[in-house]
Amino acid sequence: MNELLQTIEGIAVKAGDAIMAIYRNGDFDVDHKADDSPLTRADLASHRVIVDALDDLTPKYPVLSEESADIPYEERKQWDIYWLVDPLDGTKEFIKRNGEFTVNIALIKDRKPILSVVYVPVQQVSYFAAKGVGVFKRVEGKKTSISVMKNARFKPTVVGSRSHASEEMQAYLERLGQHELVSMGSSLKFCLVAEGKADLYPRLGLTSEWDTAAAQCIVEQAGGHVVTADGKSLQYNAKESLLNPHFFVYADTSKDWVNI
Repeated sequence: MNELLQTIEGIAVKAGDAIMAIYRNGDFDVDHKADDSPLTRADLASHRVIVDALDDLTPKYPVLSEESADIPYEERKQWDIYWLVDPLDGTKEFIKRNGEFTVNIALIKDRKPILSVVYVPVQQVSYFAAKGVGVFKRVEGKKTSISVMKNARFKPTVVGSRSHASEEMQAYLERLGQHELVSMGSSLKFCLVAEGKADLYPRLGLTSEWDTAAAQCIVEQAGGHVVTADGKSLQYNAKESLLNPHFFVYADTSKDWVNI
């Protein structure tokens, strides 16, 4: 598992390099998909790098990517193990050129992420984890273990979406009371919880399964939790829709973050 994890990290870095070649050039058109979400050449370039590499590495494992998500549930529900990929998580942040976008690759087994990499191309930072191996962050080639902060701050640090604020989220924060809000794009919000820099990430808006799987593995292997409004762990490929329910990411279990 450790060797596979290192290989996947390498694939994510190559995908990040493909993204950065376009990002630095700055010359890219923005198209829109059927759901009106943006699509750039960088999304597609990263997708091709990842899918080609995974097909060579594990030809028996299916790959579900945001850019090739039109696989019928009748086919998907037969999968016990598969790769779930977001080639460029945070396309809106990519377009804004604020650097808050990631490459997400997760291995799903029995509806749970068991191995993953979240790579931040602009910073050249990677978060990676696998069940039974641990969770790590690599900065400038140096690998360190990370873990959540089990005891939340008196004034909790909350991370929220930079591009998807909602009235429901605002109402939740008002009920939460005193807190510090940090706005962040992409799956980096999960990673801040995973490394103890934030206490809570409430997501009271739409996300898709490829948005969350890799980062969920990072959080859970770091000792945190990713749960739905009924307190159950977020699961994958369990229904026809690939949209996630609302969820909460946290570490400190002494507080009921869900029912505030």
